[in-house]
Amino acid sequence: MHLPIFAALPSLQLLAFTAVALLVAYTIFGVTGFGSALIAAPVLAQIMPVASIVPLLAILDCAAALTNGVRLGGKVGRKELALLFPAMCAGSLIGAALLFHFASRSMMIALGVFIIAYVAWSLLAPKATSLIGQFWAIPIGTIGGIFSGMFGMGGAIYSMYISRRFEDKNAIRATQSALIGLSTFVRLIIFTVAGSYSDWQIPLLALALMPIMFLGTFMGHNLTLRMSRERFFQFLYLLLIASAVALIARAALGGN
Repeated sequence: MHLPIFAALPSLQLLAFTAVALLVAYTIFGVTGFGSALIAAPVLAQIMPVASIVPLLAILDCAAALTNGVRLGGKVGRKELALLFPAMCAGSLIGAALLFHFASRSMMIALGVFIIAYVAWSLLAPKATSLIGQFWAIPIGTIGGIFSGMFGMGGAIYSMYISRRFEDKNAIRATQSALIGLSTFVRLIIFTVAGSYSDWQIPLLALALMPIMFLGTFMGHNLTLRMSRERFFQFLYLLLIASAVALIARAALGGN
């Protein structure tokens, strides 16, 4: 006699495939402070619906954020968080609603297009030379929340704003770390209320993959890269483009 909870356990093939993708993703997370979904989501979308991937990564990202803690706590821009948080919550609700509304194939294409647009912006946008005003917190928080709820990828958008609000690199890192932690916690609450974890399959898969997440973040924190930071991001962007193109092609050819 098999209990229902055991029927929800993921297959060994699914575990092996996701383990490799997440090890790379969370190693990069450990180096950059965000970006786990940018790497993992397009790979996992080859075998899982996007509507399952985002709740899965919400659990793992929340655990990673709790493990990392809030570094340089005294440097956290609390006023920035107070402005961003309400807009981020509203945007996350909108993003989650869109995630569950659209078909898996449409979400795969949207995810691929978003990743390509992000890479293009990162490579082509002119380097910022001045700070921006706090009023940008509302639109940026909302947009970041939407992409966080849809794809779990709000961190890159938040980073764009925070890097333009502070000159102190320690303040940038501390505020970004705190904001990513809040964002993942909000997503976890939204998906719990929405019933994404009611059948136990996603929580059990997340639990099985938790050691991979811890290993990846540990490697990222302690990795001494032989290549320069610029070369590292060139490699990262190339990997993202390849994943996004493969994802769009799979969706266009009728993949689920």
